[in-house]
Amino acid sequence: MSARIIERIIGPRIGPEETAGHALRYGAPGFLLLVARVLLLVSLFLPYWHMELQAPQYPSGLHMTAHLNHLSGDVAEIDGLNHYIGMRSLYEAAEIERDVGVFLMIAFVVLLELAAFVHSRWAVLLVLPVVLFPAVFLVDLHLWMRHFGLNLDPSAPLSNAIKPFVPTAIGRGGIGQFATIATPGLGLILATIASAVLIAALFFHRRAYMPLVKARSANAT
Repeated sequence: MSARIIERIIGPRIGPEETAGHALRYGAPGFLLLVARVLLLVSLFLPYWHMELQAPQYPSGLHMTAHLNHLSGDVAEIDGLNHYIGMRSLYEAAEIERDVGVFLMIAFVVLLELAAFVHSRWAVLLVLPVVLFPAVFLVDLHLWMRHFGLNLDPSAPLSNAIKPFVPTAIGRGGIGQFATIATPGLGLILATIASAVLIAALFFHRRAYMPLVKARSANAT
């Protein structure tokens, strides 16, 4: 890869005098990218999804929490109830996603570090996967729940009493005498805030560096 191509990818460099004279203009994108990185790192240690199962035999309800890399709470009890209607164990859902979740988040942080160094439109490609992550998380969650709910074991004890259904990923749902309440966890909320921060970062990034890119292109012709 030639030096010219590398220069076009990383964008124009800003000298110390120019940076000092326009600290807010050139500092805003990097600061917002830093905020997003911190939010993502904090979200690693927080739950991304909660589900409460309400049933007559459980006055206090059953509670399950999903982190990026593990499930916690009353998972065994919920699996026991789901067994009677023919639904597979919750531990079988999103196994690959849980295996790579932490590493994916670390990769996102690295991408944002690189984006802070890139002063061209290529920064969008580095930021976009992180911006889309919360939506992809919810879509993936919905698809897994849909798959489990629509593919019940016909040999289960209550298979004739329960028709295939799609569990609710966010909000209130239920089947038969059971009700579920699914809510986003604080980790997912922080990741969503990080996405909004990154959109703002891209706006300030474009405002700061696009004039320089255009000026460099004009001088090159």
